[in-house]
Amino acid sequence: MITIIDIVSNILVWLVFISIILSYFMDPYHPIRRGVDNIVQPMLAPIRRVVPLVGMLDFSPLVLILLIQLVKNLLISLLSS
Repeated sequence: MITIIDIVSNILVWLVFISIILSYFMDPYHPIRRGVDNIVQPMLAPIRRVVPLVGMLDFSPLVLILLIQLVKNLLISLLSS
């Protein structure tokens, strides 16, 4: 179970990174970008309501990555104890 949690959290973190990179280079209507955004955007939406933009910078993906890591560590520590 710990391995599954670790793999899923790593996949989610990579999808957030891929979403960030694709947002700079791909058209928003490209099928690959839409597929990645369909996974990542529902997790980013609540964070974006709370974390304001700082100038032109959006820190919500960073917050999401930190939350994914926090939840992963909590679940793994609960399962290992």
